Amino acid sequence: MKISSRPITIEELRAQAVTCSLFQAGTLEEAVARLGIVQADPIRSPACAQDLILRQRVDGYRASDLEQRYPYLPLEEDHIHVYGFMSTPTLALLHPRQGEWRVEREYPHLANQVLEIVRAKGEVEHHLLPAEGGDLRTLGDWGNQAKATTRVLEMLHYRGWLRVSRRQGTRRTFTHSSPPECSLTPQERLRQLVLLLARLYMPVLETTLGGLLSRLRYAAPSLHARRDTVAAMVRSGELERAEVEGKGYLWPAGAWSQWAVPQVVRLLAPFDPGVWDRRRFEHLWGWPYRFEAYTVKAKQRWGYYALPMLWGDQVVGWANLSIRGEGLQAELGFVTGRQSDAAFQQALEEELALMSSFLGLKDGQPSIIRIDQ
Repeated sequence: MKISSRPITIEELRAQAVTCSLFQAGTLEEAVARLGIVQADPIRSPACAQDLILRQRVDGYRASDLEQRYPYLPLEEDHIHVYGFMSTPTLALLHPRQGEWRVEREYPHLANQVLEIVRAKGEVEHHLLPAEGGDLRTLGDWGNQAKATTRVLEMLHYRGWLRVSRRQGTRRTFTHSSPPECSLTPQERLRQLVLLLARLYMPVLETTLGGLLSRLRYAAPSLHARRDTVAAMVRSGELERAEVEGKGYLWPAGAWSQWAVPQVVRLLAPFDPGVWDRRRFEHLWGWPYRFEAYTVKAKQRWGYYALPMLWGDQVVGWANLSIRGEGLQAELGFVTGRQSDAAFQQALEEELALMSSFLGLKDGQPSIIRIDQ
């Protein structure tokens, strides 16, 4: 069993969370492969989550680069524990996928009809699928009424018979494909997915990793995602473990780095790997950040799409960004009062200037219109 031979401090955990996650990759493709999955979200405030995540890890990245370059890269859209973008080898770890969908039982011949339509047309946007299914209805994921043809399209994508060939905003276009093949055994596929999740959220809370494995029952139902797999990987030394302030943390063996944390300001997406686990965020940085886009405005504490503001290895506050005319405006909030340090102010201005360039704004002088203290 590989357990840290010395006590690890909360300060060291914070440093690892920053330096291991906020790497700089040479290309967009390399960044996606290294992360494992880049979560997708349709809200643009001021850009989509996937773009905000990648701008921190790919030099020169611009908003919508992923959407525009996706058709020409070996990338896929699919679901692990969240829906997002991943490399083709990562997708193969999720297949074969088993389990019958309700729409298959209700309309047993519809899948072949939809597949033939896609084959004949080459590409089909999900919302423009011809109405060969008439007004057939079924239940959606949330118990809502949904078009049966749309659900069949989703099922075929899930099984690997269709893939997303491109997208524009929330509109996905599908084309015919074949289910990915993987030469690994089911147990090895599971171990690879455990390592992927442990790297993505390194250092990951032990309880969080267990919860993530339970989500694999949807993404990879042929894999029996039991918690004893994690325990076995700790015993074998594939995962290292340490307990800090009564909480167990895990990371892939040999991944602990000694890099110094750069003193720069970074505005992180609500779904950035460094922010995604709210329990870890609160433990590492001492305040309970929440995503409030679906919270009524009167009850919002941080704002509609607040971006946590990282200064070195400390999350000192948050920012709500908006585009006004041809420029960027920022509303800032701070956890323990406004940061007045000159180095911070310069770093903040540099990050806002980088954000303006990322968004393609002509006015390169961002303005701060309100500061919460």
